Amino acid sequence: MTLVHIVLFKFRADVGEKVRQEFLSQIKTLKTLPCVKSQRLIVGGPSITTPIEKSKGFQYALVSYHEDRAALAEYQASSEHERVTSTYFIPYKEDLVRFDFETDQEDEALLGF
Repeated sequence: MTLVHIVLFKFRADVGEKVRQEFLSQIKTLKTLPCVKSQRLIVGGPSITTPIEKSKGFQYALVSYHEDRAALAEYQASSEHERVTSTYFIPYKEDLVRFDFETDQEDEALLGF
């Protein structure tokens, strides 16, 4: 079983491009944490959803894969995760949505694991 972790990020309107780019650069470094399964952590944005209103203002997304709930908890509690989020997102945050789910065993092959 694999646990999929999805986060949508929305910055305040007054936050500049430099801050957003530094956030993207820093959050991508989390893929090296041992609790990220096969270093599969993808960050993307800004949203290209059409019409853009369907994105509800969220600008960036992160998808990461973890072996199980314990690995996700380890990821969330890591000092690197804390450093990146508390320095590069929380001070500039308008909103955040997190959604985690466990995949069905028959879907494992679709993920390449």
